[in-house]
Amino acid sequence: MTADRDASFAVLDTFYELGGRMIDTAEGYSAWVPGHKGGESETMIGLWLDARGVRADMRIATKTNMYGKPGMLAPGKLAAALDGSLERLRTDYVDLFYAHRDDPQTPLDEVAEGFDALVKAGKIRSSGASNFTAERLAASLDAAARVGATPYTALQNEYNLVARDQYEGAVQDLCVKRGVIMLPYYGLASGFLTGKYRSEADLAGRARGESVRRYLQTGQAALATLDAVAAETGATQAQVALAWINAKPGIGAPIASATSAEQVRELCGAASLVLQPEQVARLDAAR
Repeated sequence: MTADRDASFAVLDTFYELGGRMIDTAEGYSAWVPGHKGGESETMIGLWLDARGVRADMRIATKTNMYGKPGMLAPGKLAAALDGSLERLRTDYVDLFYAHRDDPQTPLDEVAEGFDALVKAGKIRSSGASNFTAERLAASLDAAARVGATPYTALQNEYNLVARDQYEGAVQDLCVKRGVIMLPYYGLASGFLTGKYRSEADLAGRARGESVRRYLQTGQAALATLDAVAAETGATQAQVALAWINAKPGIGAPIASATSAEQVRELCGAASLVLQPEQVARLDAAR
């Protein structure tokens, strides 16, 4: 969360007016901003929910253990982290609570029981995993079944046109087979798939410059195909990139961030864009 209250409220108001009903955040957002320590995003969302009186309309997802520290998914740690998030969000429950990263130290049976206790307490509606491998996700689902706990219902891994390895293949097969909905983050590859960043010169002075640089060499074929499909459909590159994700098996919806009401309107337009199978196939091959 890098915007002030007025800018944040403008983005959230526009999202709501356009029918947006799910917000993704985390306890650690936005600790990477100088002077921030985490919790800023949840706090701003909580202020907006309270001011607008729309909590019952919204589905709120948040996460704990952003840095993947050992022991942080133990039941007591989970409960304490959730309580902090609920306070910042000004609510008594969240709809989806993720393990932001895996915890290799805490036994998976205990992790499953910890999340299940929060479901039974009415503090969360469901739980999810983020940044998990297929092996660890499968083991987590098996652990939940073994102890009679509510299993993870959602996965949030990176997935977009130029970064596919955290979903395609074993993870996707598992999600489809076990009924886990994928809600991928970095749907626009940190802005690269908007078409705004095509050379080193385009990155100068940009906050996301380092995140985008890795795609300048490897992503040009994808960007060229994205340009072509955007021209064919009359949509923007960002809308096509998100529509491509929506066309994939197992996807619930892609996650993308916006810093202005105008960007929100553009991104929400992707929800109604349906690509032709031939266009999806061309984008698939552009790598």
